[in-house]
Parts: sequence; C-alpha cells; structure tokens
Amino acid sequence: MSLALERLVAGTPIPFAGNRVTVVSPELAERFRPGDHLLVEQVSGELLLIPVADQQAAAVAIERAAAAFGALSAVPDEAISRFFDRFAQRLESAECWALIEAANLADIERAKARGRSTTRLLADERMRRDMIAGLRAWRDAPATRGQVISSVEHDGWKVEQVVSPLGIVAFVFEGRPNVFADAAGVLRTGNTAVLRIGSDALGTAQAIVAHALNPALADAGLPAGAVSLVESVNHAAGWAMFADRRLSLAVARGSGRAVSQLGSIARQAGTAVSLHGTGGAWLIADREADAERFAAVVRNSLDRKVCNTLNVCLIHRERAAELVPLFLDALRQAGAARGQGCKLHIVEGSESGLPDEWRNATVEVCRAEGYRTEAQAEPLPEAQLGREWEWEETPETSLMIVDGLDRAIALFNRYSPQFTVSLISENAAEQQRFYNAVNAPFVGNGITRWVDGQYALNKPELGLSNWESGRLFARSAILSGDGVFTVRSRMTQVDLGVKR
Repeated sequence: MSLALERLVAGTPIPFAGNRVTVVSPELAERFRPGDHLLVEQVSGELLLIPVADQQAAAVAIERAAAAFGALSAVPDEAISRFFDRFAQRLESAECWALIEAANLADIERAKARGRSTTRLLADERMRRDMIAGLRAWRDAPATRGQVISSVEHDGWKVEQVVSPLGIVAFVFEGRPNVFADAAGVLRTGNTAVLRIGSDALGTAQAIVAHALNPALADAGLPAGAVSLVESVNHAAGWAMFADRRLSLAVARGSGRAVSQLGSIARQAGTAVSLHGTGGAWLIADREADAERFAAVVRNSLDRKVCNTLNVCLIHRERAAELVPLFLDALRQAGAARGQGCKLHIVEGSESGLPDEWRNATVEVCRAEGYRTEAQAEPLPEAQLGREWEWEETPETSLMIVDGLDRAIALFNRYSPQFTVSLISENAAEQQRFYNAVNAPFVGNGITRWVDGQYALNKPELGLSNWESGRLFARSAILSGDGVFTVRSRMTQVDLGVKR
C-alpha cells in the first residue's frame, strides 16, 4: 500500500543507487509542504524538492502537449508546412519583431543588473535571420510521416516498416531564444513540444509565443499546445517535466551539472535523452601542421563564445617555436576584432613557450559583472584542461605543449568534454588514425565552429550531444526535428489461408 508524502523529517535516511544512503536535511524538511514532490537523483543522491506550483506548471504544459499530439494525427502535412511558413512570416514582420526585441532588451537589462552573462541571450538580427531560415527549411522539408522505409513480402501477406511520430518532446534551455524555432521542428514529423526556459530569457520567450508562435499555430489550423511553454522559471519545473513518464524524449541544452542532473531524472523515468554537457572545442597542431591553416583556424574559431568555440589548443613540441607565436597572434587578432584584449591559460610545464611580453602583462577582461584587470597569462593545472571558459567579450583559451599526437589524443580522451576536436596535420594517415582513436562525435581538420545543425546540415538542430556519458545509439550527436520519430510495423494480409 502506498501513501502520499505529507511531511519530511530531518535526519531521515533515504537509500539510493542500490547501496548508498543520503539524509534529509533540516532545511529541506522545513521547506517541504503537503502536495510537494520529492525526487532522489540516483547518481548523486541529491534530494530535489518540487513545490506543488512547479509540479502543476509542468503538468499543465504536458497535458496540453499530450492533447495536441492526439489531434495532430488528423492534421495534414500541408497544414504543418503552413505553420512553419506563418511562424517565419511573423518573425519577418517588423511590427512583430519590434515587440520581441523590446522584451529581449528588457531581459538583457534585468540579467545585467543581476550580474548574469548575456552572451547568448541577445536576439539580434543574425539570430532572427537564422530562425526564419530554419523555419522555412522545415516548411520545405519533405514530409516523412507515414513513409514506408522497408517492406518484406511473404506469400499472401507483407510487413511494412513505417515512419511514425514519437510523442512529446521536452526541452530545457537557459538563454537562447532561437531554440523556439529549433524545437518547433519536431512538428515536422508529427510530434509536440514542451519547453522550459530560464528566468533570464523568459520575457523574450513569452513574447515569441504570444506574437509569433501561437498565432502561427492558429493560422495553420494546428492544435493549441502543439508547442507549449512551461510558465515557471524555477529549476524545479524542469525536474518535474523531465520526471513525467508521458515524455518520449527529453532534450537538455546547456552545460555542467544541471544538464547531467536533468538527464539522470529523465532516465529514471525511462525517457530517452539528448544531452549537451560542457562545451568548448579542442584544436591539436601535429608535427606536420600547415602553419597558415593553423593560424586561420585559431582566429576563425574565436569569433564569439558559444559551445563550439575554441577552448583548448595543444601544439606538438617540435613545432612550438613556430606555432605558439602564430597562436598568440591569432588570439590577439580575435580579441581586436571585438575591440578587446585576450586571455590565456597556459598549462603548467608549458610556460617556457611564452614570449617575455606575455609573462607579466595584464589585460582588461570583460566579465559578466563588468571589466576586471587580470594577468594576461595564468598557469593552469593539467587536470583543469576540461574547464570551459565562458567568456563574454574577451576571447579566452587554454594552451599546452605536448610531445606528440598520441599524448594529445590521450589528453583529449581523458580531460575533454568529448565534444568537438580538430587536428591540423597534412598527413592523411595521421588524420585517419586520429579520427579512429579520438572519442568525439565531431571531428574535423579546420574551424571548430562548424558544429551546428543549421550551419553544417542545413537543418535547425534540437540539440547537440556530448559523448561524456557514452556514445549514442543509432543516431548522430546532432539531433534535428526530422530525426525524432519511431518506426511502426504494419501487416497487410491478402490470403485468408495464411496461418502459423
């Protein structure tokens, strides 16, 4: 017999992970109210309190999405294409965009007042163009719902494998307003979406929903709630959403502990996940690196701070005398292009490669809280190579001199977020060996900034996935809307005498 949890008692032991125990804290016991939910995150044993209001906010959005999913089965693909077109038209409208832009600027001002990063929050003209292009790409994409991908003929009967909608897709993201256009892509294959956004971007999200998304759904004749926003900025609402067993896929975009925690919650509920973890691209210059290519790649991988921005550079010791100055010059150029200086973290033991003018220099670094005077080059322990530098305006990277490609591969596989890496080498055999040995879903020989669904594959991405938690089963680490489907089997019998 199960009973509703009405209270928590401080000191109560709670088992997790089979043979471990965590304890209810006095603060948690004090906060708990009847109707609240308690989750035990099975990896860390952390006790997560979900207030009843956040639980209800998530439940309402998921219920709307569930109803919309049922209704979408009767909606023709032409209406879904019309939705994408209407959504794009509204974003293209100067009047509509002015309302979204005003909400976005207000979000940015509030975030700045709280000392928060606004690097990815700005809904600028470039983001607007990308959203419009992405929506029109989905408008023009071939409909795959109901597509027969294989057919096996038997005497008197056959079995077809048919592409079918998956269900409700949940998204948690923090400050990227363009995710609305990306997430809407799941409608292409007949799915519905539920989104929770962080407090920094809530006003922008609400403006997009009110002035573009919802009117486009109505104009196209799609059910309300096909794309729903959870009306809560609290992390607890995201926990509640990912713990709901009605989800078919849970997508977490962001970095760090929050993403892995959400993934753990979804897996506990039996839901498939697509998780992006720590960002930051790695670049390796081998013995046979082309110097001109190397300098261009460094410079063009530092244009702005996003997840695929160059974060760590490893240079072969035999080429350090030539390539380190090129690296530092390219880093300076990237800063100058933004009207900024630049910041370097040099791994301990590699300092001898630095010119004298870098050793004692200072730089004005733009941080979320404002400009600060810092050392231009700071020592970094090797064990910190995986740290992502979340810079605002001042390009920031780590540098290490290594003894060879094998050492570079070992460092990447051990310390990196197992995300994206480029090798600069003119040796084709070494490129192939590198590709086979390095544990990354995104591998290249040039700029790191190519890792983006819309840029690389001409498809707006729902999310990028790291390999920190293992390789992904039967899919790319770029998840797009037309990749969210299931395969159903349909049998057709023409001979009534068929029997086993």
